[in-house]
Amino acid sequence: MFLFYCPYCKEEREQNEFSAAGEAFIARPKTPEAISDEDWADYVFYRTNHKGDHWEQWVHTNGCRKYFIVKRSTINHEILQVEPFGTEISEQES
Repeated sequence: MFLFYCPYCKEEREQNEFSAAGEAFIARPKTPEAISDEDWADYVFYRTNHKGDHWEQWVHTNGCRKYFIVKRSTINHEILQVEPFGTEISEQES
């Protein structure tokens, strides 16, 4: 188990209060009706799932119920950065 800092509640809480909401920064197709079924399936189902630092979306389900983004290492689960939605992330931070 690890601890998350909720950027809205301004508290560090145990992982079991939060729910993972998938990989962050997945761009929705601008015209989904115009793309192929294969491209739509790639958007909906496939993620990078790489080893290393990774941006994810999480929701504080047993708290404020707000979504935020977390940069986490998939190797040791270390939380590297936590930001509220709407925060602009620079290329150096991603």
